[in-house]
Amino acid sequence: MEPLIVSSSPHVYSEDTTARIMRDVVLALLPAAAVAVYFFGGRAALIMAISVLSAVVTEAVVQKLMKKPVTINDWSAAVTGLMLAFNLPPTVPLWLPAVGSAIAIALVKQAFGGLGHNFMNPALAARAILLAAWPVYMTTWADPIRGAMSAAAADAVSSATPLAILKGMEGTEAQLPPLWAIILGNTRGCLGETSDVALLLGAVYLLWRRVINWRIPFSFIGTVGLLTWILGPQGLFTGNAIYHIFSGGLILGAFYMATDYSSSPVTPKGQIIMGIGCGIITSIIRLYGGYPEGVTYSILLMNVATPLIDRFTMPRIYGEVRADV
Repeated sequence: MEPLIVSSSPHVYSEDTTARIMRDVVLALLPAAAVAVYFFGGRAALIMAISVLSAVVTEAVVQKLMKKPVTINDWSAAVTGLMLAFNLPPTVPLWLPAVGSAIAIALVKQAFGGLGHNFMNPALAARAILLAAWPVYMTTWADPIRGAMSAAAADAVSSATPLAILKGMEGTEAQLPPLWAIILGNTRGCLGETSDVALLLGAVYLLWRRVINWRIPFSFIGTVGLLTWILGPQGLFTGNAIYHIFSGGLILGAFYMATDYSSSPVTPKGQIIMGIGCGIITSIIRLYGGYPEGVTYSILLMNVATPLIDRFTMPRIYGEVRADV
């Protein structure tokens, strides 16, 4: 007869580890990284390399100074550095990704206790800080250097980012580039947000590997699509929802940043609430704010609200007695 072994919880084990999950995220981001290098050249690869290196070195130095175990082998710092690089224009000076990654790791991640204790996404928080400190660098765009676009489409792209054109920030003469150019990534924008095809390919991989689930991304994107269609510039139900969905950082933010384990709700209902909240804030900023993009700020604001969301959506423990009984 097999002996009965009594042990403390947990009784259910998983083969998932932090390193395995982070490696999956890096693998999912590789197609978008390759597309960025193709369209923006070797400078894109250099920005990504500097950002990742700065994040890894900063994490090791901070942990050494704090006399903590060095955990750079878990790939989380590399993911933060790559995510930050994906949120930078290809024209930024090379010191900017180094400074941004150092801020993300030292100030947003390690200052609050390290992996699992940060209350907001480190890469997005660093991007918001960089945007406030160096707005010119963070809003100067470059034309793709490759691509099979027509001359007319190339001229249209060179005048503004698609979201700026949608918002009317560049004047009435600016024309939206073809939708296919936006989906493929042959347009102005941050390094990792332009190619929706590459990002969706990686998202499918993450969903298949069960690194993320559908609740936050689908509710986020669906809310933005619905609201930007209803609240159109020419009246109700005249908005260009398709361009809003595929332009800017919505796909990148919804699948790769809003789903961050440490700063998103843990309950299924809470995850849907977060996705809807992100979608509402993004739509308000895009349609009525002074800035054409709202994904970064919507995710950061909902990150701050995550503890409250978890508190009110946490299911009752089996056998729990209500306090008012």
